[in-house]
Amino acid sequence: MAEILQYKRIDGIFHSMNALTKIIFLVFVILISIVSTKPEIIAGLVVVLFLMSVAGKFSKELLKQVPMLIFLSLGLLILTILTMQSGDVAGYLIPSFIPVIGGHIPVTSGALNFALVLSLRFFAMLFAFQILILSTQPRDLVHALQKMRLPVDYTLMLLIAIRFIPSLQLEGKRIHEAQLARAYNPGSGVSGKIKSLAPVMIPLVSNALGKANVLGLTIDLRGLRIMKRTPLADKEYSKADYLLAGLLVIFAAVIMFMWTKGNFP
Repeated sequence: MAEILQYKRIDGIFHSMNALTKIIFLVFVILISIVSTKPEIIAGLVVVLFLMSVAGKFSKELLKQVPMLIFLSLGLLILTILTMQSGDVAGYLIPSFIPVIGGHIPVTSGALNFALVLSLRFFAMLFAFQILILSTQPRDLVHALQKMRLPVDYTLMLLIAIRFIPSLQLEGKRIHEAQLARAYNPGSGVSGKIKSLAPVMIPLVSNALGKANVLGLTIDLRGLRIMKRTPLADKEYSKADYLLAGLLVIFAAVIMFMWTKGNFP
């Protein structure tokens, strides 16, 4: 399984940028993905994000998330086919040549278009979020959120998620490998996959609860509730920050122009 929410030490253009600029860029991508309903616009956004990851030297990390996104897209496709029946009928989920049950559950153009838009939105949002996390150290991200006046409790929750989700993922992988080394084989197929989750999830959840208890004690010992902070030095804005900010302003102006002309979303 590909690692998620893991900072990578790479000498790339995004690593030299200020975290606040990348947060604004993430918010911009999320807003465009939510507002737009045209697949070609969101698909173009996904391509731009991937090209940006190539420039940032971490495109391989984004490609590792593609199988998960494809699996999620297939689930969304089946869900929309079962729940939406708007538009022209393109076919049937159960082929008509199957006796008795054939020719049921129509696949409509509206369902396919809606599933495509949702899938591309997940691609765009995850790619943008990965660009932020892969190129930003947790302390810089927390400092930027504090400059945005985000409450300390929410900042702490985000920091804990960024720091501990990769470690839990790695620990789950080690537990799974330990079960395989002990010749635990619940079988193949979907039922075997489901049965193999219990020997991994139970010790993983138990260890996570133990870590949460230790983390809570550590937070209290370090005096978080006192609400006194040691000031951190601001990271200087680089040329890449100004370039990205200028591109965002241009894109925002183009979108507003298209909005006034009725050509967006």
